[in-house]
Amino acid sequence: MNSHIYQAPREWTRLHPVSPFLGGWAILGLVLAYWIHQYLPDWVDGGDEGFEFFDRFPLLGIIAAATLAFAITIAISYWQWRRTEFRIGDDAVYLRQGIVTTQQRQARLDRLQAVDVVQPLLARIFGFAAITIQVAGGQKSGVELKFLRLGDAEALRNEILALAAGLKAGDDAPVAPDADVTPASSPGLIGHPLERPRTAVAAAEEREVYSLPAGRLIGSILLSGPALVLLATPVVALVAVFGFDYDVWAAVAAVVGTSVVAIVGALAGLLGFFWTRLNGGFGFTAGISADGLRLRHGLTETRKQTVPPGRVAAIRLHQPWLWRQKDWWRITINVAGYGEDNESVSVLHPVATREEALRAVWLVLPDLGDPDPAGTLGRAMSGQGDEGGFTTSPPAARRLDPLQWRFRGVRATDRALLIRRGRWERELFVVPHERTQSLGLTQGPLRRSLGLANVVVHSTQGPVSPVAAHLSVDDAVALLDAQAQRAREGRRRQSPEQWMSAVGLEKESAHG
Repeated sequence: MNSHIYQAPREWTRLHPVSPFLGGWAILGLVLAYWIHQYLPDWVDGGDEGFEFFDRFPLLGIIAAATLAFAITIAISYWQWRRTEFRIGDDAVYLRQGIVTTQQRQARLDRLQAVDVVQPLLARIFGFAAITIQVAGGQKSGVELKFLRLGDAEALRNEILALAAGLKAGDDAPVAPDADVTPASSPGLIGHPLERPRTAVAAAEEREVYSLPAGRLIGSILLSGPALVLLATPVVALVAVFGFDYDVWAAVAAVVGTSVVAIVGALAGLLGFFWTRLNGGFGFTAGISADGLRLRHGLTETRKQTVPPGRVAAIRLHQPWLWRQKDWWRITINVAGYGEDNESVSVLHPVATREEALRAVWLVLPDLGDPDPAGTLGRAMSGQGDEGGFTTSPPAARRLDPLQWRFRGVRATDRALLIRRGRWERELFVVPHERTQSLGLTQGPLRRSLGLANVVVHSTQGPVSPVAAHLSVDDAVALLDAQAQRAREGRRRQSPEQWMSAVGLEKESAHG
């Protein structure tokens, strides 16, 4: 056991000196990508300009240029590291940085949305981690610290969550001899896998709720649209060759000769989808603690997310057509700070069974405000028409939406608004009333002529965009007025303590 106790710094402190070597590769990668973009098209088209590059610069010169570029990259990264400092206070985490001019940023703890401890592959090998503090106010309002020893990152996360919960400097805080199951780094460069970090502030006790088996994750990837396209491509090629006597190889050669960059880009995007789903869902586990929701996942890049209670602004349950037989669901959430283009970190469950899906919704919304929450959500996930008390689209919507107008519906419980849609690909949106930021009613010329309207529920930026579409104008206006009132009432009564008692943690800690 490592006797060193990790503690979050109260004075201005630099990141770990290894940071320039772990983070400097991005600049070198941009230079390499620019060079490939400039010369690769000439090689593909058979031009001589790309090959003349090697005539003008022999191999030794290329190696020397690459070495110089790497040295410059590391020098810039080192200079940036020297000009970057951070510290933690009772009210915020502060970061100041800048090479030419110094900028100071702060992440206010009273606006804390999530705290992530991230380990990219290289940092994971050597026992380091980055910590990201997300706060309300936009995608770039948080603070990211790259890189710290894993134990230091854990200590900083624990103290941030404790301060956000109301603990101030000087209050009693137990030392956590086994604060986490993740190995910590030793004072040297490479971490010892048998050691565990001891932090000045103990991590809250956690209770695991569900985990994702690797077999189900792989099966979900194979039952995805891109996988279907990939498997169908050789079948289509064989049909073209033997059924229509089509020269497929000539067509492929013509396409490749025209633009190999486009082909490589398409293949990279296709394979990137598979890798993102595999890497993001591998080892996925979810748990609850007094700090809030805990998520762990990652194959090469591991991520530990902690979302304090009540910070989830919207939930989306999505069931692709190929998942219908298995009754699997992908669940994503909106959390302020993550943003629209960061769906990989906004996943509540990559591939959930129906039971796990209901449990996942309970994690972030323990009180649905309904006497039969499981039944209500079950009907919302796979029902149609006005079953379960849903307000549906009128028959006039058939002209605009002939395939799924019967499957659209909206219903409000005492605590959340439920919006469903989809005939083959099902979707359910759950928006806590207190997290409704604003509402909008929209009508295009076609909807206006049919007496229809959409009600848009504005949430924080993220992958979830709730819209109750193709309602009658009277139903849309009534929903708009009623939801605005429910949102005001929800904000008055919402508090983190209600979340803790709802999931049973307050009772457990009292008996502990």
